[in-house]
Amino acid sequence: MAEMGSKGVTAGKIASNVQKKLTRAQEKVLQKLGKADETKDEQFEQCVQNFNKQLTEGTRLQKDLRTYLASVKAMHEASKKLNECLQEVYEPDWPGRDEANKIAENNDLLWMDYHQKLVDQALLTMDTYLGQFPDIKSRIAKRGRKLVDYDSARHHYESLQTAKKKDEAKIAKAEEELIKAQKVFEEMNVDLQEELPSLWNSRVGFYVNTFQSIAGLEENFHKEMSKLNQNLNDVLVSLEKQHGSNTFMVKAQPSDNAPAKGNKSPSPPPDGSPAATPEIRVNHEPEPASGASPGATIPKSPSQSSLPAVVVETFAATVNGAVEGSSATGRLDLPPGFMFKVQAQHDYTATDTDELQLKAGDVVLVIPFQNPEEQDEGWLMGVKESDWNQHKELEKCRGVFPENFTERVQ
Repeated sequence: MAEMGSKGVTAGKIASNVQKKLTRAQEKVLQKLGKADETKDEQFEQCVQNFNKQLTEGTRLQKDLRTYLASVKAMHEASKKLNECLQEVYEPDWPGRDEANKIAENNDLLWMDYHQKLVDQALLTMDTYLGQFPDIKSRIAKRGRKLVDYDSARHHYESLQTAKKKDEAKIAKAEEELIKAQKVFEEMNVDLQEELPSLWNSRVGFYVNTFQSIAGLEENFHKEMSKLNQNLNDVLVSLEKQHGSNTFMVKAQPSDNAPAKGNKSPSPPPDGSPAATPEIRVNHEPEPASGASPGATIPKSPSQSSLPAVVVETFAATVNGAVEGSSATGRLDLPPGFMFKVQAQHDYTATDTDELQLKAGDVVLVIPFQNPEEQDEGWLMGVKESDWNQHKELEKCRGVFPENFTERVQ
């Protein structure tokens, strides 16, 4: 019997809910057709609009924050692999091996700590903030249904009162249903009228706290990472000093595909690659001036190889009685239009008949193009000093070369 009673109650409740849905649907149709008035609350509707906007913004922030965390995780993995590579290539007899390994361990720990703090202080807070929206959204929807019930009960009561044949019993029951529907609606309405503005105003403090946390964590992370990077730099500087004589020289290689004539674009030397250090020597021996002994040479000191080429050449010319660029007797003649000198810092293999073939250390006398319009960006016209001294013929010796393979010395 109890089971049957329970089933009867359940069946009755289902029937009641079905009837409510039919009544609401009918009421909405009448309202849309303009045959029934609808209770409006513009202030509440504005609160709902603000709520939906706040929910959209919060959802987007949560999504972008998760993307940010995924990027931090990816950077952590990339940094870890880079440090593992350094550990593998760092040979056992090199100084600073233990220090480099310790720095790599601290680097890994710092990334892990940064990611975890972002999760705890930003993402979890974000999740908690958004966790309150589903319940409120559900209550807003329920309020809307109760408002339709209230309007429907009101219209039913009004129709019975205006009927030609009044049934007092039906009117009394309709009034009772109206009072009940109004009470349910107003209770929900009052609560939401208080909560929604408060929730809307809370967004400012939440956004401030969230982005302050992210900014503070990122600032501290970069400070600590900067210290580790400086320590690693010091270790590598120490290694370089002790193995400086074994520095690997990177020489630029020409492109496989030769650039079209009139549109040259050489592949530049890699950024940061050490320039080739040619043997410094005096490339010409001017005739001695009066009072100077023939064939005077410069005493070569141990530190001479570290001096810039222009200093050595100027000093050599002075010893021999003729400073280059002066009008002293015995000065080498320069090609017409000579502008300045450059010295090749890298080998350059000519890829066309109008280009100069350069070796690191070659000195080139730069001259203007016969037709300035033919000069491509990044290219100069010149003649190698050794060729000019030997032939004195521009037509045979001159050619173009990439400026970024050279360095100006005069």
